[in-house]
Amino acid sequence: MKSYDAIIIGSGPNGLAAALTMRKQGLTTLIIEGDSMIGGGMRTKELTIPGFKHDVCSAVHPFALESPFFRSNMVAEAGLEFISAGYQLAHPLDSGNTAILHKSLDRMYAELGPDAKVYKSLIQGLVENWYELSGDILGPLRIPKNPLLMAKFGLNALRRANTTANRFQTQEGRALWAGLVGHGLLPFSKIATSAIGLVLATLGHRSGWLIPKGGSQSIADAMLADYQNKAGECKINCWIDNLQDLPKHKILILDMTPQQILKLKGLNLTDKYRNALGDFKYGMGVFKIDWALSDPTPFLDKRCQQAATVHIGNTYEEIAHNELMTYKGKIVEKPFVLFSQPSMFDSLRAPEGKHTGWAYCHVPHGSTIDRTEAIENQIQRFAPGFKDTIIAKSSMNTLQMQAYNPNYVGGDISGGQMDIKQLFTRPTNSLTPYRTSNPNVYIASSSTPPGGGVHGMCGFHAARVAMKDHFNITLDFDFV
Repeated sequence: MKSYDAIIIGSGPNGLAAALTMRKQGLTTLIIEGDSMIGGGMRTKELTIPGFKHDVCSAVHPFALESPFFRSNMVAEAGLEFISAGYQLAHPLDSGNTAILHKSLDRMYAELGPDAKVYKSLIQGLVENWYELSGDILGPLRIPKNPLLMAKFGLNALRRANTTANRFQTQEGRALWAGLVGHGLLPFSKIATSAIGLVLATLGHRSGWLIPKGGSQSIADAMLADYQNKAGECKINCWIDNLQDLPKHKILILDMTPQQILKLKGLNLTDKYRNALGDFKYGMGVFKIDWALSDPTPFLDKRCQQAATVHIGNTYEEIAHNELMTYKGKIVEKPFVLFSQPSMFDSLRAPEGKHTGWAYCHVPHGSTIDRTEAIENQIQRFAPGFKDTIIAKSSMNTLQMQAYNPNYVGGDISGGQMDIKQLFTRPTNSLTPYRTSNPNVYIASSSTPPGGGVHGMCGFHAARVAMKDHFNITLDFDFV
């Protein structure tokens, strides 16, 4: 039987990134994927009607060209193409006004009016210095390469989102901020909840919130093509429960979260380390719907039709309250909804003249309550007639999400709660959290820094640490 330098279990963005990073250094590698398709959170399927292509999980990709890994590995030869929408984000309000995230900072300042000064103080330095800061932000704790720049980011990032919100004067500015930090799946009163809002806003002004042409599967396919062009091996439809079933190998890299890892047989982890993994906390889940639509979503403000993402939840106060109640295990009447409409920008997503829609709301961890009506009511609230455009739909509750992708434990799409305790040192309290207590086994999933998102950095860092430990190969921390 063939022997490998490294076996990678799981072909999500991080598993693929780890495998590609090691293969580029000449190591023999094998990816093992339990599903019939590679990609993890980057899969596109005809979930409703043939001809309508839906992104099963990730749909819009702010990190696509702005993570150090993707900056160095997204090659045009692989046929990967990203589309930029007219607006990165739109956030309609009951008042009839709409908050818009423009790619241009100057247009953004004009849009914000009285809040321009506050927004500029929060975002402009990050936008201008993202290239220098991204390695520190998208990785584990370390002495930063530029301590002064990182300190400026840290002072704002560690603030509670509700504290930052109080700096905004207008309803539009506060709502925009609520939608950005709402991606973090945490109450806005938690320490460091400002971090996700700052990063997502910054990426909107860099390359933008990009949509992959043809669907998110195209990212996975491009990464796999690059990997296989370098003679990397991949095996699909191969579920592993016992490590004794694996081919001979020197190191093992797991694109898996703690709950899955603890179920694997033959890992030889210490009791202390297993207990630490058992203490890892998962966060809120999501309930997701995909629609086949007869027409564009009829938003009252037509600018919303030109946004990569539409945040639906009205005011800061409404979103903050409903996110807190959801975190506490309550089912709210008007959940915060994240809506995407890729067919408005990508003709490959639906038959001519038809459209696709994609949305989710946050729900209590593990909830199986159907949120279809609540989500559709929220969209209808700002787009009267939306329900009349629905031809077909497909939905997934938290347990169905987990069955589809075991990394989404209880419907948590971030690989674990990203609070101050689990933001930089996850899944255990370690400065090198990619290592396990078994020196030949490493973790590369979103349960390691920098956490959730399609950026490949968890996989890159796991591969970097493993190669230094076992093959005396040293890669720069920031750029592949």
